[in-house]
Amino acid sequence: MTFSSMPERDPAWNGRITACLIVLVILWPMLVMAEFKPWILLDAQSLGATWQFLSTFFPPAHSLEFLEMVWQATWETIAMATAGMTLALLGAIPMTLIATERLSISRLGTGRIAIWAMTIRQAVRWILILLRSVPELVWALLLVRIVGLGPTAGVIAIALTYCGMLGKVYADILESSDAAACDNLLRNGSGRLAAFFYGALPSSASELVSYTVYRWECAIRGSVVMGFVGAGGLGQRMDESMKMLAGDELATMLLVFILLVACADGVSAMLRRRLA
Repeated sequence: MTFSSMPERDPAWNGRITACLIVLVILWPMLVMAEFKPWILLDAQSLGATWQFLSTFFPPAHSLEFLEMVWQATWETIAMATAGMTLALLGAIPMTLIATERLSISRLGTGRIAIWAMTIRQAVRWILILLRSVPELVWALLLVRIVGLGPTAGVIAIALTYCGMLGKVYADILESSDAAACDNLLRNGSGRLAAFFYGALPSSASELVSYTVYRWECAIRGSVVMGFVGAGGLGQRMDESMKMLAGDELATMLLVFILLVACADGVSAMLRRRLA
């Protein structure tokens, strides 16, 4: 092989190696601090306990009485997620209208927002930060001690956290939309609501609905997790079966949970295709 036929060296090779080394240097202390030890899973005692537990999964529980209980818990989970999302939307939409600078009337002409309007807008944004900073599981833990066990705690927990998430993302989506229609309406004397419905919303509707459906799908998964802290639904039944080491019941509920998330994903994908 002659020198001219040798392959050329990738000019970005050194940069890639350097980037990988930097990532490892940063990641390694975090893994140590998190006590990440995946090799424990391959320990003989861990493997024996895993096999002993998984062996109870087959055959899954399929008695009529148990399946009726699972069906009721599943619908309770869906109702919890849907009710929580509805309350979240009722709180997020008005806060979005306040937090979105695109809908500010005081900025017309000068491009600067009035101090009082900016103060209110920042206060609303801080409320949204507070709501979404606390995970729904933590809200559920607090609310269970206030309202007691049951779906009420889960509904309120989803409403609080998802209100913060929806309000923030909705405002970002509206801010990134085409400003021409909204600005023209505001300059010609239109109110904020009219500018929102006829100016900002038409160009952002697809993205807003897509994100809302995705969050509803996440709320269903979150409802199951919150059941482990006493918020009711499928998660609470799974927690009870785990405490009793009833692997057959747990296997049935895991299958139902997988089907539930798959159905929610299917509905989400269908709506996205129609919007597209």
